Amino acid sequence: MYDDADCVLCRVIEDGTYVVWRDDLVAVILNAFPYTSGHVMVLPVRHVGEVEEIAHDEVAPLWAAVAKAVVAIKAGYSPDGLNMGANIGRVAGAGIPGHFHVHVLPRWGADTNFMTSVAEARVLPEALPSSLERLRKAWPA
Repeated sequence: MYDDADCVLCRVIEDGTYVVWRDDLVAVILNAFPYTSGHVMVLPVRHVGEVEEIAHDEVAPLWAAVAKAVVAIKAGYSPDGLNMGANIGRVAGAGIPGHFHVHVLPRWGADTNFMTSVAEARVLPEALPSSLERLRKAWPA
């Protein structure tokens, strides 16, 4: 069981449906509201909201998982580039400020989904289950 039953990210990890990969310390999940196909979030399994609260033994596995997410996204999507980052606090853009996570997402020269432009809508070329399958197949050993 996870530390915060009200945390949507803890529930996603526990449910497992959108988990690309996980171990005891770190999980990689699909973003349910992606900016583009292949948008994942890398996070500690333990419910922790602030970067300075991440335990020493979680730091290296977290960043190793970020690197593996980059490898999987490059293998699965052949993007022209990637965005990677964390929003700390609501004023910084964190939609879920209570559980630290790093966004990793592919980008292409002509993509249009990164910024919502009309009626808060984004058009994704791939359904979430297809993204999940693609990333799981591309996940490095």
